[in-house]
Amino acid sequence: MSFRDDGYAAVEWVARYLDGVGDLPVLAQVEPGDLSAELLAAALNPVALNWRSAPASTELELRVLDWVRQLLGLPDGWHGHIEDAASTSTLAALIAARQATGRTVVVCSEHAHSSVEKDARMLGMELRKAPVDDELRMRTDLRLDDVAAVVATVGTTSFASVDPVRELAERAHSAGAWLHVDAAYAGSSWICEEERWSQDGVELADSLVVNASKWLLVPMDCSLLWTARPDAFREAFSLVPEYLRTSEDVYALSDYGPVLGRRFRSLKLWAVLRCFGAEGLRALQREHIRLAGLFADWVDADPEWELAAPQHFSLVVFRRNGTDEENEAIVERANRSGEIFLSHTKLNGRYVLRLAIGNARTTEADVRRAWEVLRR
Repeated sequence: MSFRDDGYAAVEWVARYLDGVGDLPVLAQVEPGDLSAELLAAALNPVALNWRSAPASTELELRVLDWVRQLLGLPDGWHGHIEDAASTSTLAALIAARQATGRTVVVCSEHAHSSVEKDARMLGMELRKAPVDDELRMRTDLRLDDVAAVVATVGTTSFASVDPVRELAERAHSAGAWLHVDAAYAGSSWICEEERWSQDGVELADSLVVNASKWLLVPMDCSLLWTARPDAFREAFSLVPEYLRTSEDVYALSDYGPVLGRRFRSLKLWAVLRCFGAEGLRALQREHIRLAGLFADWVDADPEWELAAPQHFSLVVFRRNGTDEENEAIVERANRSGEIFLSHTKLNGRYVLRLAIGNARTTEADVRRAWEVLRR
């Protein structure tokens, strides 16, 4: 077959898969080691070391990051670039904070994403986990005089709780610390005006991450990192060896993060913006939030089940009345069925279930099916 025939065949395969995806099991029915290669490889392979090696990749990345900045209502003038994952984006922010402050302590909520702890460990920085209040938000009565960075979370992984960003930013800056906002999940919701309640104080951040592969429909990996202090990022990361020096007086995105070679990630972000548009993305997110609210109502109305935390965004945290072992068994049976996939977490030592909605093809029928599977 020719390259063109292979291309047509690949598109047909994807179309057939999407047409019948509702009839397939949610989890892969293979054993580790069964798959050893990708089905398709990228046809374009720009290595964006600098502007000369990939001008389109470099300039499109800056352009689409500014488009998304405007869609989310973020401040003018923020510099944005793409990292592979939110974990790497937070790593970059902590490196910049350490360089800018000369300190080595990181503070985050006890419910912050595990990447904060892992990043601090890799950097040899001390991590202090702050307790939370009754709304699962990081408390602000913290000692910050020796702190390099405070990491505030908008939409924690376990419960979608929102830390008090404004107060944390003011206290961090008064103490000479950096304020990084991890809005990897919930930050995408700011394209909807009614969801910007969770954005309060974000304009005071030194850096911010929103993961487009979580709730902006972009395939893995595409993490959007903005900073109000691009000079601090350049000071931390810019290192240009002689073999990469060029005559053009232009920027290189490698000056703003830990990696040198960069993939053309902005192309898939551009494609999503081009295909769905701002209103299309807003409509999808509003529908996801509606569906999560509908599921939460079903749980709340059933005396055999209970909501474990307030429902925020498109996440529902709940459990069945009974022991932790019984709830764990429900999750295991539901996931083995192949009909749905749920994850779990623990709240105050109790095993709780998590239902997250974020796929463009999820419908009310899918959510109703999930509830039926769980009750069964």
